[in-house]
Amino acid sequence: MRSLVTLSFLLGQLLLTVPLATAITVNANDLNSLKSAAETAAASAVNYYNNRESKLIPGKFDGTWWEGGAFFTFLINYWHWTGDSQYNDLVTTGLSWQGGEDNDFFPSNYSSYLGNDDQEFWTLAALTAVEQKFPDNPGHPSWLELAQGAFNDFVNRWETDKASCGGGLRWQLYPTLAGYDSKNAISNGAFFQIAARLARYTSNQTYADWAETVWDWSMTTPLFDNKTWTIYDMTRISKDCKDQDNMQWSYNYGSYVTGAAYMYNYTKGDTKWKDGVDGLLNTIWYTFFPQQYGGSILDEVACDPILTCNRDQVCFKGLMANWLSTIALIVPYTYSTIIAKLDGSAVAAGLQCSGPDSACGMQWFNSTYDGTSAIEQEMSALSIFSNTLVGFTSKNAHSSYTPPSPAAPVTADTGGNSTNNPTGGQSTSGYHPPKLPAITAGDRAGAAILTLVFSCAWIGMMVWLVVGGAY
Repeated sequence: MRSLVTLSFLLGQLLLTVPLATAITVNANDLNSLKSAAETAAASAVNYYNNRESKLIPGKFDGTWWEGGAFFTFLINYWHWTGDSQYNDLVTTGLSWQGGEDNDFFPSNYSSYLGNDDQEFWTLAALTAVEQKFPDNPGHPSWLELAQGAFNDFVNRWETDKASCGGGLRWQLYPTLAGYDSKNAISNGAFFQIAARLARYTSNQTYADWAETVWDWSMTTPLFDNKTWTIYDMTRISKDCKDQDNMQWSYNYGSYVTGAAYMYNYTKGDTKWKDGVDGLLNTIWYTFFPQQYGGSILDEVACDPILTCNRDQVCFKGLMANWLSTIALIVPYTYSTIIAKLDGSAVAAGLQCSGPDSACGMQWFNSTYDGTSAIEQEMSALSIFSNTLVGFTSKNAHSSYTPPSPAAPVTADTGGNSTNNPTGGQSTSGYHPPKLPAITAGDRAGAAILTLVFSCAWIGMMVWLVVGGAY
């Protein structure tokens, strides 16, 4: 009997030390249920952030830089929708710190490997801060100034020569990086969205003109088929932008459809932008909310079902949730459809958050925890729970243009107060990535000769050491 008591005691102690696997129960019709879910995911994501190896550098994630921009976007919206301000200082410090020497989100510490898309996600975070009236950081450049500084960088990098496909932003900025030969959807789609958001906020037509330029150029390439409303991942300059990578990623669609939504709102319902919103949303519903899972659960179809999403790709659902909630407010006739998609995804994500200590996996369509865990999973869960709270704003579902909901992102004319500086990023240290010459056939031949010489020398040295060592 004593041995049984001892065994029971030991089992009890073991259970106390094992994290409990409890799902996050989400009732999409209950405001407090969604807030509680968002609070749990936020705490988990921030815990990862606070315990990262690079924690002495505000805003910098281990092994990646752009994800910090997405993380702060989600935390700003968390504050906006829940009213919980406990993480605001963390956001303020990181967002200002990574503004860089030129106030354009291009810090020199990481500039050697950053692509346009990396810089753009920090810019989008700053614009979210502007539109949600997240307080500017006293004594530092305003969130709007940082976004405008980055926008000016993208304008300076836009290529118009025929040899570079007559327009567009490259993926990477330097010939030494593999993506330099590519013009990809996210770099150009995010630039389009940035221009559209600046146009709506400032009412400056220059930004609207740039949004038009990026949208129209995209449709001259295989990146964007506006007959089928399909967006492909990238095309190569060395192929005259005639080829395409057919991978389907939700953030490519999200970047373009959100920009179109801002332009629809800015132009008060222009048909061009309504067609773009409708066409892209229809493709998003069909592709990323598969009928096999009921049609209301967001799925990163290229990698979620087979658990091959890398850490970047795990974030994409969070980005889409963030953008859809905004579209519901600034394009009111989409509201009811979008809310149904967000509701279904939030409930499903809650069931997937059933790992130890309510850890979240990536497969929202799977009601059983998939065994994956990282800050990115928590970030996307945080985003879907927070942004589904948009369903508790005024339900404006109309078939024609109507003013946006009062809960919509503000503009300079509707309460925005971030300091405006259209010349941002242009008048400080003047640092910009150098325009390096393209690598020629001669360069490659020279490199091959040097490699051969080095290899022969290295082999000779090894032989000498081995032979010498024998004596």
